[in-house]
Amino acid sequence: MRSRIKNLDYITLFLWIVRTAIIAIVIWGTVATIIKNPYSPTQWTDFLVFGVAQGSMYALIAIGYTLVYGVLFMINFAHGEFFMSGIMTATVFVAAPMSASGFLDRNPILAIIAISVLSITVSVIVAILTERIAYKPLRKAPRLVPLITAIGASFFWQNFYRGMLGGEAKPFPQFEILTGKVAFLGTEILKVHIVVIIATIVMLIGLNFFIMRTKTGKAIRAVAEDKDVAALMGIDVDRTISITFAAGAAMAGVAGVLFALVFRQVNFFMGFIPGIKAFTAAVLGGIGSIPGAALGGLLLGMVESVGPSLFLQSLGIPAFNQLKDVIAFTMLVLILIFRPQGILGERLAEKKA
Repeated sequence: MRSRIKNLDYITLFLWIVRTAIIAIVIWGTVATIIKNPYSPTQWTDFLVFGVAQGSMYALIAIGYTLVYGVLFMINFAHGEFFMSGIMTATVFVAAPMSASGFLDRNPILAIIAISVLSITVSVIVAILTERIAYKPLRKAPRLVPLITAIGASFFWQNFYRGMLGGEAKPFPQFEILTGKVAFLGTEILKVHIVVIIATIVMLIGLNFFIMRTKTGKAIRAVAEDKDVAALMGIDVDRTISITFAAGAAMAGVAGVLFALVFRQVNFFMGFIPGIKAFTAAVLGGIGSIPGAALGGLLLGMVESVGPSLFLQSLGIPAFNQLKDVIAFTMLVLILIFRPQGILGERLAEKKA
């Protein structure tokens, strides 16, 4: 017993040292960067705006993880493929033909609406098919079984789209109305970043209204609280779970369109990295919390945008773009070590943990 207590003390001491070292590095990097300040105010503004725009996309994807976890207490690692499937289908079958025919230049608003509708529709269909075929039969299975199934579903959809639409990257057409910058508070911001931020705000407000004010949203919250009691109250649990998957996939479908507008290319593997980062955002904000997913996505996007420039430049090291992934996954590890319930999450009861 004493040796066990002693081991726990060593672990606590080790974690305290790691936490202190991380805080010291963050403070040191911030102070060093402020002193050296290799960037102009305009560059810092660009970093922050890009971080908010990228974080907005992470937030939309992260909400899908949070909704499914809140209802089923499972991590749907196929969610990144819901994000990929919608925009890749819309690019090949709608965006590219519209661009070739000139319709996209003549009617850009209608083109964006058509691309968004198809992207959302395909994402929702893929999500419902995955839930009905892969997850529903495993509703009573041990927690690890649907988790492994989700990974398998992810690989299935990746290879399905690779075989159906090809493995090469597909160019997404550029919208002339979204090119260039606009003046805002003494600086200039890319139009496409403004569209991303506004679209995300609108989607988050709409989702909040759907979850909090509608009858279906109340059913989702009831099922998340207790499936058996919800069934006794007359709620169709299976239908509600399918709607939950559809709602998360619709958000991912919108995120796919915004992603294509910013980066202007799509491919069958594009859902993997954003999906894992969105999962990181969901854990960071508090898995199961919709406001937490939004907050986590914004924080992750900001840290990814500012982090490499903030710390590496203070060391005289070039801020390589690939280091964004390192920062994101380091945040995931740290949050799981020091605050696994996330920023806005609550400690779960033993029966839900």
